[in-house]
Amino acid sequence: MTIDEGLWILGYGSLIYKPPPHFTHRIPAIIHGFERRFWQSSIDHRGTPEAPGRVVTLIPYEEIINRETFKNDFYQYEKLDATNLTKDDLTTLGVVYYIPSDHAADVREYLDVREQNGYTLHEVDVHLDVSPSQESELQESLNHLEIHEPSGRRVLRTTVYIGTVDNEAFVGPEIITETAAVIATSHGPSGSNYKYLKQLCDSLDEMTLTGSSLINTDNYLKELLEEVHKNL
Repeated sequence: MTIDEGLWILGYGSLIYKPPPHFTHRIPAIIHGFERRFWQSSIDHRGTPEAPGRVVTLIPYEEIINRETFKNDFYQYEKLDATNLTKDDLTTLGVVYYIPSDHAADVREYLDVREQNGYTLHEVDVHLDVSPSQESELQESLNHLEIHEPSGRRVLRTTVYIGTVDNEAFVGPEIITETAAVIATSHGPSGSNYKYLKQLCDSLDEMTLTGSSLINTDNYLKELLEEVHKNL
């Protein structure tokens, strides 16, 4: 089976637990060179224009090493010196979905509407965590992908929606207690802000990586959830 045509889309927030329509494959993926943060305001999904909520975006390596406040935030949760940081030191767990070509245009239109309020489309490399059954089914397509050493994972170029640091809805870096206070009280057309965070954390906790010592330890998300619970 080959899947050279069609659409690959990366999810690192609500797309993990609320996938796009018409996908035929869902593969866990490790994103290098980015950190996940609740630094994007939301007035159309988890908040309102009068009381914006908070949703996730990806903060790139280049911003972290070049901005002192970003460096300090990174050290607080990862306990790594950002002075000698490399892109491989930044790992975020997400999932990629494959949309067949006959549905690609419709799904792109759907996502363009869903991922508004500051998000723009980008391309990133991700390292696929392919299960044995997927390895067998997708063998011909996977053979075209480069292998990352030393992990042995296939590297896929995929599309992703990111709220960049210069978009109008970017609010970070924000003190985590302030973010938690917003999430605990915010609601929008898509539901409560707390439910967004809780479903994301639960979905990540349920994900497992095959044949790997890499464990999903998103220290920032764990502390944020704890802080939100103090406000409920």
